[in-house]
Amino acid sequence: MRLPINMLSGLGLACLFLSLTTFANEIQSYTMNDYKYVEKIDVHTHIHNKNTTEFVKLLHKDNFKILTINVDYSEFPSLDQQENIAVKLHKVYPQYVAFAATFTVANFDKPEWLQDTLQHIDEMVSKGAVGIKVWKNIGMDLRSPDGKMIVLDDKHFNPIFDHLTKKNIVLLNHSGEPKNCWLPVEQMTVLNDKEYFRNHPQYHMYLHPDFPSYEQLMAARDAMLTKNPGLLFVGVHLASLEWSVDELGKFLDRFPTATVDLAARIGQLQYQSNRDHEKVRVFFIRYQDRLMYGTDLSQSGEQAQSRDQSNKDFNSDAHNVWLRDWRYFNTSQFIQVPELREPVQGLVLPKIVVDKLYAKNARKRFPNAWK
Repeated sequence: MRLPINMLSGLGLACLFLSLTTFANEIQSYTMNDYKYVEKIDVHTHIHNKNTTEFVKLLHKDNFKILTINVDYSEFPSLDQQENIAVKLHKVYPQYVAFAATFTVANFDKPEWLQDTLQHIDEMVSKGAVGIKVWKNIGMDLRSPDGKMIVLDDKHFNPIFDHLTKKNIVLLNHSGEPKNCWLPVEQMTVLNDKEYFRNHPQYHMYLHPDFPSYEQLMAARDAMLTKNPGLLFVGVHLASLEWSVDELGKFLDRFPTATVDLAARIGQLQYQSNRDHEKVRVFFIRYQDRLMYGTDLSQSGEQAQSRDQSNKDFNSDAHNVWLRDWRYFNTSQFIQVPELREPVQGLVLPKIVVDKLYAKNARKRFPNAWK
């Protein structure tokens, strides 16, 4: 059977157009060979180990810089320990390591708590902190003396956010959890959430309907931002809107001073790009000035029988995570990722978008970091 000439011409033009589009994307995008030459910043890590010589060598080799974030979290070292390590790392390796501090919410209802907290924030900034972290314990754990759950827009925290706004101190906020946390395990979208919440039922909010809902936590966060329009805000973990780039876009449109990091939520983006590849790619291009690369890599140096082996394993894991993510953002290759059973195709983002995602947006948000 012979096809008409005009049909052949149409098919040929279509194939030519697709070939030229693919070629143009590849020309304006980085490759795996560019990985070590492009400056990259991981804006969400937790480094609690003083022995970081080999890790800093990895940062130099992979052309990475990091932001290590202190968190008011019982499974991490004490806040004093976290702060001492962060200050030391920043002092010794200022070109590689910046840090964000935090504060305790213990005794938040006591008269002296507010003044002590404001003084602590200013002290940490004077020691080099480029931001202050507020964690999910506000909204998911902290209670008033009468047992009421305290959420982010509670009146006790208004002076804190006002102080940060007036002094142009960045707030890094983790509110809530992935939306999967409020779903049955079998309905969760990514494997890591299924595994985590299956093994940690105490944190699985689907099993605890007496706790605030996902919608209540997001509303409290948004109410706080509405009251503080000049606040320099980073919604870590994609502002807990990881499940929908459409909803995340609405959030960024509503709060023009907000940025978000991708830490520990890239699998959620990959879940979406497997269903609508172009939508996720267009999201990155449209909001290229508001997104920052991050991983949530954590290291204490005390997690293995041999500290040296723990450090070695962490460095290997960090390199592999960074390399896998680079492949997703910069190539069209199909990649096997731990969060999904099916392989995911890379986004082939333009170089200008990748430069912002990996470094320029972080330097703009944290202008005093990585000197």
